Amino acid sequence: MVKIFYLAANMASMDKNNILVVDDDPSVIETLEIILEKEKMMVTGINTPERIHEFLHQAVYDVILLDMNFSSGIMTGNEGIYWLNEIKKMDPDAFVIMMTAYGDYELVVKAMKEGALDFIVKPWENEKLIATINNACKLKHTSLQLQKANKENKLLSKEISRSNQEIIGNSSVMNELKETIAKIAPTDANVLITGENGVGKELVARKIHNLSKRKNNLLIQVDVGAIHESLFESELFGHKKGAFTDAFEDKPGRLEIASGGTLFLDEIGNIPLSVQSKLLSVLQNREANPVGSNTSYAFDIRLISASNKDVEKQIEMEMFRKDLFYRINTITVHVPPLRERGDDVIQLAEFFLKKYASKYDKKTLKLNNSAMGKLLKYSWPGNVRELMHAIEKAVIMSSRDVLTSHDFVLENKVVGHSEKWPVRFKEIEKHAIIRSLKNNNNSIVSAARELGLTRQTLFNKCKKYGIEY
Repeated sequence: MVKIFYLAANMASMDKNNILVVDDDPSVIETLEIILEKEKMMVTGINTPERIHEFLHQAVYDVILLDMNFSSGIMTGNEGIYWLNEIKKMDPDAFVIMMTAYGDYELVVKAMKEGALDFIVKPWENEKLIATINNACKLKHTSLQLQKANKENKLLSKEISRSNQEIIGNSSVMNELKETIAKIAPTDANVLITGENGVGKELVARKIHNLSKRKNNLLIQVDVGAIHESLFESELFGHKKGAFTDAFEDKPGRLEIASGGTLFLDEIGNIPLSVQSKLLSVLQNREANPVGSNTSYAFDIRLISASNKDVEKQIEMEMFRKDLFYRINTITVHVPPLRERGDDVIQLAEFFLKKYASKYDKKTLKLNNSAMGKLLKYSWPGNVRELMHAIEKAVIMSSRDVLTSHDFVLENKVVGHSEKWPVRFKEIEKHAIIRSLKNNNNSIVSAARELGLTRQTLFNKCKKYGIEY
């Protein structure tokens, strides 16, 4: 009877080398189980190659032992080559060792060309078999470590390229902001940055980090709103190989990667309630457990968070934990909207003009007085981000050396004019739902939290008002 073993997601023996054996001979599988389990390896056996897809979806294997022939009387090895290619389609990095009872040199060469790592001829010598598999496992682990190092190097290069950006503007509110940053940066105090979308909260976080004692280490950013609730713990705390479907390797969490530096949780107001208590516990204890592991690791970070929402109102609506708010909010830094920054608009416009004129090879472009006047009068509901996109679009579309007011197509909103709300209650409700969906990237779950409604209630109201999301 062939033994079939399924690798459980939370198996305690996660540190063992995991071997998949695919062979139509039950005695071969049972023999390999006995030999390899003595070597502290985890063995999974299947006697039909048609189940390879199923098993590769269920678990992660360090090495796959694949027979060359499965049909009675056929010894060409073509079946093994076919299933080798199928495995490589599913996992290009899979380490596959071919097995056959017939030592054919041309077959060996063909298998190697198709991506096999090594070849075993039946009957094998136990010592040679064990050495071959051990070497393959070591090579697999080295390969994973190199992949991890390459990912971290790419991340480091990306962070270095973004770390030299300066805060532009000399308005009174921005000078006050810069003074606040200079005071708090040298400390390790947790900081909450507030402000509307597009004001530059990320830039402020990076400035605090660059002026801190941790500046020589990484600032790791986590866009909380972009992470699905089911993957939040994995992203933040890390996971072990095989902890869940598609967990093909150990992955360090952002907390571990940021240790020694700064962790920036952007849009923390979107963090699911189900995760908030665990995050609070982790921040208090300064220890975290990767998903699928019973072993914790310590970390040392400075925490900076940001939100475009009123977190205190979220607390009143029971959408955010008060104790977590106090943990992340030792100091609050508010970034003013662009409409309150006066002539900073022109300074920023000149900065973006220089950037995009160089990018699109239009280095002689300038802003004339009419363009400056229009930019100053506009209220910039999208803040600095909207200004940046407006300048880029104008540079791309311009065919002259001067940008005028006609090169900027802006909404009819000017400084001092607030958005006009409807009068009837149904229209107000519809307007509020549309705005909340827009603010939350059309996420009905996040919008429902913001509005204090259940998901089903918001869904019904969207259907009632014909609101698409």
